[in-house]
Amino acid sequence: MSATPESGPEAKSSSLLRSSSIVSVMTLLSRVLGLARDVIVAQYFGARADAFFVAFKIPNFFRRLFAEGAFSVAFVPVLSEYRTQRAFDEVRLLVARVSGVLGMALLGVTCLAVLGADYLPWVFSPGFRSDPEKFALTGDLLRITFPYLFFISLTAFASSVLNAYGRFAVPAFTPVILNVTLIAATLGFTDYFEEPLYALAWGVFFAGLFQFMFQLPFIARMRLLVLPSVKPKDEGVRRIGKLMVPALFGVSVSQINLLLDTLLASFLEDGSVSWLYYSDRLNNLPLGVFAIAIGVVILPALSGKHAAADKEAFSRTIDWAVRMVFMIATPAALALVLLATPLMATIFYYGEVTAYDVGKMTLSLQAYAVGLLAFMMIKVLAPGYYARQDTKTPVKIGIQAMVVNMVLNLALVYPLQHAGLALATSLAAYYNVFMLYRGLRKSGVYQPQSGWLKFMLILLLANSALAAVSVWLMGAPGDWLTWKTMQRIGWLSVLVGAGVVVYFAVMTAAGLRLRHLRGELF
Repeated sequence: MSATPESGPEAKSSSLLRSSSIVSVMTLLSRVLGLARDVIVAQYFGARADAFFVAFKIPNFFRRLFAEGAFSVAFVPVLSEYRTQRAFDEVRLLVARVSGVLGMALLGVTCLAVLGADYLPWVFSPGFRSDPEKFALTGDLLRITFPYLFFISLTAFASSVLNAYGRFAVPAFTPVILNVTLIAATLGFTDYFEEPLYALAWGVFFAGLFQFMFQLPFIARMRLLVLPSVKPKDEGVRRIGKLMVPALFGVSVSQINLLLDTLLASFLEDGSVSWLYYSDRLNNLPLGVFAIAIGVVILPALSGKHAAADKEAFSRTIDWAVRMVFMIATPAALALVLLATPLMATIFYYGEVTAYDVGKMTLSLQAYAVGLLAFMMIKVLAPGYYARQDTKTPVKIGIQAMVVNMVLNLALVYPLQHAGLALATSLAAYYNVFMLYRGLRKSGVYQPQSGWLKFMLILLLANSALAAVSVWLMGAPGDWLTWKTMQRIGWLSVLVGAGVVVYFAVMTAAGLRLRHLRGELF
């Protein structure tokens, strides 16, 4: 039975490009503030924040694994099916029962983690054992940061509901609250603690709470703010749980690989965890602004097309997403590799950060940038499976990619140290992409549309022009460490601006137009 417009909120209809742009703009604001947050934290603590980064990364890892990873890809397709094929009362019942079961599970995990906070560093940062003070501090900070998982997972649940109905702006804006809260904690509360890192830990705790509270009025406006009900045997809840189990690995392989990097980095030179963190954050700027935005938008779109049995539209949507990723990821990766030193010097070379730190962060940034295309491609190929409620295939591929990553970690960590860990993650991501792509093609779900040869030639021309302009304007990388702050900021702005103008000017001159980038959402 289909829900009528009067029985519930209508799904907002828009083009894929417009919806992705809205999410990208909101995400860009969040990422810029996130970058500002990292600059401020680096200024205050430099490479001494290893304990906090591990204490923050552990709940963040579980968030990406469960809430934004396995849960979202299992919940959105089922919710989309209920939205299109069932009455609104059934949708409300599903939301109530899923929120109840999810909330109880999260509460249990959070309580166990807080009670066992002293033992988790043995698993996630065993290298810290050589520094008992840092090891103990990590556990103490983790007691404060881990409840973030409870709040942010419920936030992800609310975001999934909003996304399923085409309300993308609010979930995309919500992470701004995290960055604002952590900036405020660093600037305003570090002096109140004997160990200043506690201010950051409490900032994480309250950021999770604030983000969850922010989304509640928007859910209420849709009449989907319902009293949670713990009914684990409900049909919809059981289907979501069944889909979640294999999705735990399939959607979050990159996060698991990054966590393995942290574990191994804890055995390396002091500061290695921080170097990897800062470079990964910068590499994640284009990943978060564009690829994750596209993935968020196409999952409900693909789910709806699968429910309508429109195979041609399903394939066209994937093709649109893949082209968008190529158009964005290739120049972004190229710029991160070529301009790694200018970027790191301009953004992080202040306060406690030394020239030595900048050099180390540059190496890991370049290694991560090599895999940027693969990281972004995973975000748009994996929904091709999840929208069809196939979570088993990605988990098989994910396990294989994890094995590849571990082998490469062991092979590269000795000669390249922390940069070897980043490079191993990048290479394993390409294996993941290849297997995801091959699976979609073999099953006939995805058939590339016409015009790919011309599109790739345009990309080659545009990226060649971008590289030439970047190398010409950059100068000697070492000079950036001797310049004053405003000189670095000014010249980097010129570099980035010139690169963007040249790249899109060449693409436009070669015949690419805005109308070629549109796609249908619902």
